[in-house]
Amino acid sequence: MVHYSGAGMMLRTLLVTSFLGWSKCQESQSMTSEEKTGIRDQIIEMFDHAYGSYMKYAYPADELMPLSCRGRVRGQEPNRGDIDDSLGMFSLTLIDTLDTLVVLNKLDEFEDAVRKAVRDVRLDNDVVVSVFETNIRVLGGLLGAHVMADLFYQRGDRMQWYRDELLHMAKELGHRLLPAFNTTSGLPYPKVNLRYGILNPLSRTGTESDTCTACAGTMILEFAALSRLSGESVFEEHARKALDVLWERRQRGSDLVGTVINIHNGEWVRRDSGVGAGIDSYYEYLMKAYILLGDNVFLERFNIHYSAIMKYISQPPLLLNVHMHNPTVSVRSWMDSLLAFFPGLQVLRGDLKPAIETHEMLYQVTKQHKFLPEAFTTEFRVHWGQHLLRPEFAESTYYLYKATGDPYYLRVGQSIVEKLNAYARVPCGFAAVQDVRTGTHEDRMDSFFLAEMFKYLYLLFSEKSELPIDIDDYIFTTEAHLLPVSLSTTQPPCQHNNSDTVPITQQEDLFTHSCPSTETLFPNNPSFAKTIRDSYKYLTGVGRAFHPLPVREIELPLHDNGMEPVEFLKSMGISLTPLNEITAGATGSQKGHKGVYRVKLVAEVSQTPEDEEVVPHVVQLISPPFLGRTVLTAGPAKFGMDLSKQEYGVKGSIVKASPYTACGPIENTVELKGHIALALRGDCMFAAKARWLQEAGAIGVIFIDHREGSSSKETPLFQMVGDGDSTEDITLPLVFLFSREGAVLTAALEEHHNVDVLLLPKERQLGRDKTEKPISMNIKLRLAHEGELEEGADRGPTLEFVLEKEEVLLKEEEEEEPSGERQSQQQFCTKATEDNRSEPCSADSSETPTSSSGPEPNP
Repeated sequence: MVHYSGAGMMLRTLLVTSFLGWSKCQESQSMTSEEKTGIRDQIIEMFDHAYGSYMKYAYPADELMPLSCRGRVRGQEPNRGDIDDSLGMFSLTLIDTLDTLVVLNKLDEFEDAVRKAVRDVRLDNDVVVSVFETNIRVLGGLLGAHVMADLFYQRGDRMQWYRDELLHMAKELGHRLLPAFNTTSGLPYPKVNLRYGILNPLSRTGTESDTCTACAGTMILEFAALSRLSGESVFEEHARKALDVLWERRQRGSDLVGTVINIHNGEWVRRDSGVGAGIDSYYEYLMKAYILLGDNVFLERFNIHYSAIMKYISQPPLLLNVHMHNPTVSVRSWMDSLLAFFPGLQVLRGDLKPAIETHEMLYQVTKQHKFLPEAFTTEFRVHWGQHLLRPEFAESTYYLYKATGDPYYLRVGQSIVEKLNAYARVPCGFAAVQDVRTGTHEDRMDSFFLAEMFKYLYLLFSEKSELPIDIDDYIFTTEAHLLPVSLSTTQPPCQHNNSDTVPITQQEDLFTHSCPSTETLFPNNPSFAKTIRDSYKYLTGVGRAFHPLPVREIELPLHDNGMEPVEFLKSMGISLTPLNEITAGATGSQKGHKGVYRVKLVAEVSQTPEDEEVVPHVVQLISPPFLGRTVLTAGPAKFGMDLSKQEYGVKGSIVKASPYTACGPIENTVELKGHIALALRGDCMFAAKARWLQEAGAIGVIFIDHREGSSSKETPLFQMVGDGDSTEDITLPLVFLFSREGAVLTAALEEHHNVDVLLLPKERQLGRDKTEKPISMNIKLRLAHEGELEEGADRGPTLEFVLEKEEVLLKEEEEEEPSGERQSQQQFCTKATEDNRSEPCSADSSETPTSSSGPEPNP
């Protein structure tokens, strides 16, 4: 807890007040065209810094490592689990950035980048990739860039050498993704080998049984565009089939879908339902598929889902996760940052009020934590502190500004730009923030930062006339790639490819089948958005001036003939005062009825700490050569065995799980049984991993963070949480190690093969209670003349203290000696110091003497 002095508190108050005044001024004033141009130029400079660093230090690698100033090549860097499934050795960042170059009017750079992509990028690599990520980033990037290149070719002013090379590459990639759809249900496998497909013995994939709803439901825009641009209907057919399955598997009572589904039988694996991670872009693609393809079936499905979302999930300004079969039950107390896209989707739907409310809530969270944490609680505290430079908040800000024209959203965009420069910029690009509470960086700059963030920010501060294309002619994919809305009219729909229509039963509103217009939304009311925002301005407490809460007064009609309720309230500690005894100063409008009492309820308000207290655990290596000297700080879990109740902890030898992420059936059960499992974070929830490992016979689990470089010294510990369902079936002890501590453990296992560890709370680690206690003794000294020895004393080694004249002893005793002489005596003690030497101290004081001219005593 931080304590401020009076002067310090006053200075802090003045600074906050000044900042609030500036913020209020910034919020209320419009933004001049000169200001917008200045910010737009700043965005271009930031893009040049990020893109230029990738091309200088990383290309042709997939990603830039901005702290190391080099490219991330899969297989050459420590494995990060499912994060690396985005990397396919196909120059991911270059492909993802192509149409951003066009939007930012960097047409020469665009032409040069297209030449590089055609010349250098290979798509037949022997590597397992995420079907979802490869579709939205690479296939979408190739299609968006082809649409731009073809536009310039048709105009005749540049790209005259272009012969649909990017479209041919997109078609090749589409065929390499198609094997993922070879399932009985039609839902795609989550991963595919670019060279060998799914079931080839060399593919190293095909064992997965589950996929997320967004992973299966976010294919239709890219696959339908590919079909209509190439004339091959097979892509759109498969994407439609996957959407049909998800629609059929919705919960019919609530019209909600779950988060994870089995790709073979269509059964839900995780039944929590929200609009964030795992589901988000499924809803987005239903709406945008209608816009792109003009097929009413997608809009009808979206509208039914949307009604369910607004009924069960939306609790303005919050968007909560609920159980799809029992949607009145909230399954977790936190939200993830991916839901920040949803206000933008609500703008497309024409539902502006909840969009403004949720966006304002998100903005207040960014004010409190500088960026949106990867997850934050309903009290707006950090749940997961990571920030990956995600663009969803900027996306919704752009949509809201275009819908309202309110300059407030320009100021929000300005704050995003300033915070990126202040807290994420590094010499070789922009680095993800490992934890918003500490500001530490992560050696990571995902391709979506260039593909989306700069696109939305640049468009936010640009007029249509300043863009090289008519932006209204295009729909944004979930990765912000541009696909022409004319596809529904200029390209024929695929034959035999219409999904069944949905009978509409609920009452439709004004915008069910039309795009909203600002004239209808804001009839002569330019302050519409501000009125909604104002009630959420101080939602998180940031910026609110302190005012003591008034005592809340409630009048209860307790009459003379019914005193039993009064006595009952008194027994609860509630004091009652008759109205006619209210002290002077009460308003004259108070009721004066006989027998009516005023009840005063006074609540003590205590500030909630920023973070829930976490009891540190340890993984202690106890086998030779470590013998308990190597102790790794670990985080606990809110489920599984409570190690604080195990007197001696849990001991066992460690075995790495296979697969390492433990998100499916364990392959090395023989080796794992009776041992403590090592598993990598990522791909699925901690609870799901724990169940697989418990079923395999493990006696404990150590989870290791997949975020490279994380450590307990730089990142606060947290408690692992379950998956929303009951976790009573999980009885294993579970602990979590950050990446650097995990690297120590895995290195020990590789070197010694048989490593025994002890899992227990940090306060009970071996050796902690065996530290040497300070040794103290009392020494009684007799003062004698120099050279004089007590009669009968042996001559030998002596300890001599010499007191000079006028020195004062700290404590003096006078004691009658048998000889009758009065001797001045002094009690001394020695206290052990940190370097194992002794130094004098008084017998009843912890302070050392002010003067000690004698030598240090020998041990």
